Amino acid sequence: MPQRLGQEIKLSQQLILTPQLQLAIKLLQLPRLELADFLKKELESNPVLDDEEESSCESDKESETDIEDMDWEAYTESYSNRPQEFAFRGDNESDGNLIEKTLTNKTTLTDYLMWQLRMSDFTPKQKDIAAFLIGNIDEDGYLRVVEDYADDATYLEESLREISRSTGALVTDVDEVLKKVQQFDPPGVAARSLKECLLIQVRLYPVRDAILEAVISNHLEDLEKRKYKVIASVLKIPLESIIDVAKVIGTLNPRPGRAYGSEEVHFVVPDVYIHKVGDEYVITLNEDGLPKLRISPYYKRLVTNNDEASDAKVYVKERLRAAMWIIKSIHQRQRTIYNVIESIVKLQRKFLDRGIEHLRPMVLRDVAEDIGVHESTVSRVTANKYVYTPRGIFELRYFFSTSISKTDGTDVSADLIKEKIKKIILNEDYRRPLSDEKIAETIKNIGIVLARRTVAKYRESMGIPPSSKRKRYF
Repeated sequence: MPQRLGQEIKLSQQLILTPQLQLAIKLLQLPRLELADFLKKELESNPVLDDEEESSCESDKESETDIEDMDWEAYTESYSNRPQEFAFRGDNESDGNLIEKTLTNKTTLTDYLMWQLRMSDFTPKQKDIAAFLIGNIDEDGYLRVVEDYADDATYLEESLREISRSTGALVTDVDEVLKKVQQFDPPGVAARSLKECLLIQVRLYPVRDAILEAVISNHLEDLEKRKYKVIASVLKIPLESIIDVAKVIGTLNPRPGRAYGSEEVHFVVPDVYIHKVGDEYVITLNEDGLPKLRISPYYKRLVTNNDEASDAKVYVKERLRAAMWIIKSIHQRQRTIYNVIESIVKLQRKFLDRGIEHLRPMVLRDVAEDIGVHESTVSRVTANKYVYTPRGIFELRYFFSTSISKTDGTDVSADLIKEKIKKIILNEDYRRPLSDEKIAETIKNIGIVLARRTVAKYRESMGIPPSSKRKRYF
């Protein structure tokens, strides 16, 4: 069959993401704190943008005057109103109310151990070895100098040899200093393994307990699996004694350095607040920390005057256009978030009024159709954002879940079923925890039919272990 070359016209539709649309999509999915960072960077890089609050105390005349004609009194007054951390203070500053004078850095584990080293009776050579040891203690409080070995004894010996090679000290000297550092606070610090960490702690007790040390030394794995009868049989002691030992070990700290770690408590700051006023729910977007953007009046006049075009004027026009895109996108973002939350309030009104039992099954399409947007828009709005409600603080995704049909034909949300599974497990006899099959049977009594594997899936998604690992003797 002969082949021919030719041209033909074909019409097709294609979505092209303009820079404006890309910006709007990006801003829509940013949580509040990331949005604040983004806007601050834009304020720094785009001279056309102003923060309305910061600019309210400055006149347009001051922006246009030459630096020689600047009103320095007004400038310094404005500068003094800025946050203290941006203001330089001399060493002779006598103001006793300065915030920075009251600020201190959190003591790290290394700082605390080095302070104890300085307070201890070590020779100069021993201090060098101890300082090396402290420098290799991780945030959990463990001494890490070599890779793990399958044999615990080999691992401990190799760690001493490695420290000896690194410091040039004898192995016996390293061992002596290590034992001293392991007596530092917090108890268990500078251990090379979990077993050593726990043994250090129990050996600080006024009376040594041979059974306690034997369980830690030889039966930690059995203890983790709650094989108390096996341990009792091997050690030839009553089961009750092993249970008492397990209680004591449960009070020990397997990560002694965590109290001095860099981890801080993170509080969730809601992106949206929902308050009930009378019989209505009022929605408020959290805009704390967000700059209130506006176009600089000075640059606005600069591009509207009748001077001939110049490179500077062209640049300002480009920056002005970018600034307008950002301001418009921010307004669109806030309006879209408000509309989505308003729809959630309407569709989940019974949950807000009565609680988890009335959380209705809902998918992104329900809200999208309600407010006339695409599902992807609702997905971006609800990503990584939190809302305060009279029922507590929830991630926005919490309100969306698939449905499961009850025996009476009504639907319930998967989140409600998870909550019921959690309550059943919380109320079980911890000596005889319920299997997934038993939980499924219990759920069936309230009209919800679930397969055992479905119960297992929901249980695992909540981080709840299986019945074999939930069993406890005390």
